[in-house]
Amino acid sequence: MKDQEVYQQAKKRVQVKLGFKIHLTVYVGVSLLLLIINLSSSNDYLWAKWPILGWGIGVFFHGLTAYVFPNSTTITNEMIRKEMEKNR
Repeated sequence: MKDQEVYQQAKKRVQVKLGFKIHLTVYVGVSLLLLIINLSSSNDYLWAKWPILGWGIGVFFHGLTAYVFPNSTTITNEMIRKEMEKNR
C-alpha cells in the first residue's frame, strides 16, 4: 500500500471518529436542554426520555461504527473500488 493510500485511510478514520465526537456532544447538549424544558414545564411526566432514548440508540450505533468496527468503512471502500474496476 502506498503512503498516500495509508494517509487517505487514516484521514477517513479520523473524520469518522471526529464525526462521532461531534454527534455525541450535540446529543448530550440537546438531551440536557430537553430535560431542563421537561422538568421546568411539568414534573408529572418525563416525556424527554423518549427522544433521548431514540437518539441515544443512533449515537450508540455511530459509536460502534467509529470505534468497535472501524474496518466497516474499509470494506465499503474496497467494494466501491471493485465496482469501479468492473465499469472500466
